[in-house]
Amino acid sequence: MPDGLRLLSIFAHPDDESLGNGGMLAKYAAEGIETYLVTATRGEQGWFGEEAENPGPEALGRIRETELRAAADVLGLRDVALLDYHDGELDRAPPDEAIAQIAGHIRRVRPHVVVTFDQHGVYGHPDHVAICQLTSAAVVAAADGGFADPAGLPPHRVSKLYCMAWREDVRHTYEAAFGDLVMNIDGVERRPVTWPDWAITTWIDTAAYWERAWQAIACHKTQLPGYESLLKLPEEHHRTLWGLQTYYRLFSLVNTPAREDDLFAGLR
Repeated sequence: MPDGLRLLSIFAHPDDESLGNGGMLAKYAAEGIETYLVTATRGEQGWFGEEAENPGPEALGRIRETELRAAADVLGLRDVALLDYHDGELDRAPPDEAIAQIAGHIRRVRPHVVVTFDQHGVYGHPDHVAICQLTSAAVVAAADGGFADPAGLPPHRVSKLYCMAWREDVRHTYEAAFGDLVMNIDGVERRPVTWPDWAITTWIDTAAYWERAWQAIACHKTQLPGYESLLKLPEEHHRTLWGLQTYYRLFSLVNTPAREDDLFAGLR
């Protein structure tokens, strides 16, 4: 394996890295890939306990940042950076500012591979949709010699960009735990958008790491009241969620097969 391969995952909230991608991140970190995370918000609105016990957005954001860093340690990540946007408001962030921040992190980390949400935000969460759009633009900006960031870092060209690609069996497993997955945004119901198997480009075997993914999820203690149902699922359901993780290759600048089993195919 070439020395110094780097992976940068860019997501919206604390727990996105563990709940949706924990097996993948744990696998690559364990293999010696330099694995980094950028999280756009501190999840200040994500309170699942008794309302009387809600510490409020600012305090909850601090708590969730601590949980995020603990989960990152479990997964073996090299570094976690936060963008300081507010939970639930990322889609209203000034795009030039947000793109510049993310592009700056891309130039700092100099990843070969970047991973983010898909264009549907998995189930239509506006923050998830926004981070996909902002990340895609930032990958282009980071490679542009005419784009200047405040740190004055040189351009960096990402070799491969991926988005999450939920399968039908993953949706069924989450619905077994949580029931109907639906968000109401501006009077419109948004539900999970899954990918047909033929459209998924990249199938990552993370069976050896699903337990570590669950350990990382358990670090997000403020979220566990909402995830108790996951804990009660049988082991085979946990393996479905974190033992096989799937992605769509948005672009690649290296030769790769139509169907991959490695985000770093063509780079090793």
